[in-house]
Amino acid sequence: MGEKLLIIGGVAAGATAAARARRLSESVEITLLERGPYVSYANCGLPYFIGGDIKKREALLLQTPQGFLTRYRVDVRVNTEALELDLAGKRVRARGPQGEAWLNYDKLILAQGGQPIWPGMPGGDAEHVFKLWTVPDMDRIDGYIREQQPKTAVVVGGGFIGLEMAEALVQRGLHTAVVELAPTVMAVADAELGMRIGEEMADHGVNVVTGVGVQSIDPMAKTVLLSDGRALPAELVLFSVGVRPDLALAKAAGLAIGPAGGLQVDEHLKTSDNNVYAAGDMVEILHRVAGKAVRLPLAGPANRQGRLAASNALGHAQSYRGALGTSVVKVFAATAALTGLSYKAARAAGLDVGVALLHKEHHATYYPGAKMMMLQVVYERPSGRLLGAQAFGHAGVEKRVDVLATALAAGMTVHDLAELDLAYAPPFASANDPVNLIGFVAENDLSGYSPLIHPDQLVADLRGQNPPLVLDVRNPGECQIAMFPGAQMIPLDALRDRLGELPLDRRIAIYCKAGYRGHLALRILKESGFADVVNIAGGYLSLRHAMPGLGRI
Repeated sequence: MGEKLLIIGGVAAGATAAARARRLSESVEITLLERGPYVSYANCGLPYFIGGDIKKREALLLQTPQGFLTRYRVDVRVNTEALELDLAGKRVRARGPQGEAWLNYDKLILAQGGQPIWPGMPGGDAEHVFKLWTVPDMDRIDGYIREQQPKTAVVVGGGFIGLEMAEALVQRGLHTAVVELAPTVMAVADAELGMRIGEEMADHGVNVVTGVGVQSIDPMAKTVLLSDGRALPAELVLFSVGVRPDLALAKAAGLAIGPAGGLQVDEHLKTSDNNVYAAGDMVEILHRVAGKAVRLPLAGPANRQGRLAASNALGHAQSYRGALGTSVVKVFAATAALTGLSYKAARAAGLDVGVALLHKEHHATYYPGAKMMMLQVVYERPSGRLLGAQAFGHAGVEKRVDVLATALAAGMTVHDLAELDLAYAPPFASANDPVNLIGFVAENDLSGYSPLIHPDQLVADLRGQNPPLVLDVRNPGECQIAMFPGAQMIPLDALRDRLGELPLDRRIAIYCKAGYRGHLALRILKESGFADVVNIAGGYLSLRHAMPGLGRI
């Protein structure tokens, strides 16, 4: 017999590791233990089955134990839980349908993933309260909706699964609310992206409640009591408030836990034991921009880690360079995506940060069907090194974020964005793609040719001892719809004739609708002797997200 490889966990990282190991070696003896009844299933597709987008349940079951045995000669044991890890003896005690047994290994890969955080609260164990993590979880939710036909739902948590499930429940005909403790949904993102997601959800009938928590669930009244005293009707409750790495086995065996709270691995995905490797949601990895250990419970990195863990366990040395946290989520008709560091995360890391915001059609404006897209890049001053990007819109979003994720992985700067040679034809893009344009905006900021101020910084400066004058250069008709409080209005085309109305000795912060006219106005003022002028990044469309209560336009 060949070397024995034991894998614990059979979904993303574990299943990938098993298949990779067999491709590397026909002689290795591979055993895979999975605690649940299914192996290698598409857990990211679970909300889309509940919502009806995916019609066939079997489409989510990517492989079976028999399929693994036939194709890969992998001994897959489902409904089998690893109970104890003996590092010195290189063995694992497991309990399955046939009872308990010790399994020996030469190399071990831990891919146990994580578990949804399940907050203990009154009513949390009621039959109409659910989580969504596995196929059986999906089946329970789907069966409950079919049998009980609930009319109202509350989703607790506004992250990826919470957003996807809110849409799924709406598609199933439930009046749905999302409750998020943070000020906006998608708390990992900046406020503008979170608020845009929330507005899209509200436009499709979701009651988005932010800044409050959940205190209890009343199973009799079928309500959820919030921390501010409100009660929301909830014949179905879904909790999706985060993921905790599954570390009980690793901790009991004495494997090292890292500073981010995940299982510690090196660049070869090896744990503190030379014969044990790990991958997926349970490990902490290097964030390629922040340069520190983080937990990123995402399917893409988990699959790639599983592949590399198998390679290294079998002696084919490959280094894992970390991840960026690149993510995308469908929000009804819209798309939201992000990669790298957010503006708030970059500032919290102590970096000198610049941010460029762009509101631009996703393809040539004269070609039918152009959809407005919000694009943000965060960069380091003065180098221009890219730190992160976020985008929201109804077309072309994921394409731009994937380009920017590639640029981040390559260590590119905003100057490189300006020169990228991207595909152009009117149905797909503009001659200067939004990625190019946001590179131009960032370059202008860094050079001082057209300096930017982030809306959050403007709001903070307005509360200071020397607040800037806010100048609105939109047309009068636009200002009648919505306007920043206290702003002075001079339309762009009248600005040259009304320069005398503006102070030379005070900072002037300019805004238009989206930023371009603000840039033109800034250049007029600078060329006319106004030294301290800034353009508000993203114009009114971004400014209103820094000041909740400003009207939509």
